Amino acid sequence: MEPHVELELVPVQRRAVIENLLQFYLYDFTRYLDIAADEQGRFPDYPDLDVFWSQPEHKFPFLIRADGEPAGLALVERTDEGTRKPSYYMVEFFVLQKFRRRGVGGRAAVMLFERFKGRWKVTQLKNNEPAQRFWRQTIGIYTAGEYKERHHPFSGHPSQYFEN
Repeated sequence: MEPHVELELVPVQRRAVIENLLQFYLYDFTRYLDIAADEQGRFPDYPDLDVFWSQPEHKFPFLIRADGEPAGLALVERTDEGTRKPSYYMVEFFVLQKFRRRGVGGRAAVMLFERFKGRWKVTQLKNNEPAQRFWRQTIGIYTAGEYKERHHPFSGHPSQYFEN
């Protein structure tokens, strides 16, 4: 049976849950980027995480829950300064290993897309093939294939673009 998935917008008083999950996220990223743990075994603090609570009209820190349990995180940014149509960027998206391949990530992503209607951009590292497969499948199903993919001209990182 697939777990029940919920999104929780995390208030500043509970930011530690995002900070702690980001440690696991950074650990996963050591496969793709040269990130080192310090002498206490911690990865660096996520840069500019404070803005997710100081700019609540543009930055949205979510806890992903599966059957009530913390299962991951999503950091979403509204990027449409001065335009008529809202635009959103999936800054970070992470699901703990135990919840992967159980539909949690896909359902959480769709819940975010439904919550924030407009133009979307989702980017992956060029060497993170599992993330690319996940996002192409999730966005492909969500949009019935109506999305565009572009690669950054210098870094080569792929991004999917769509409107809902």
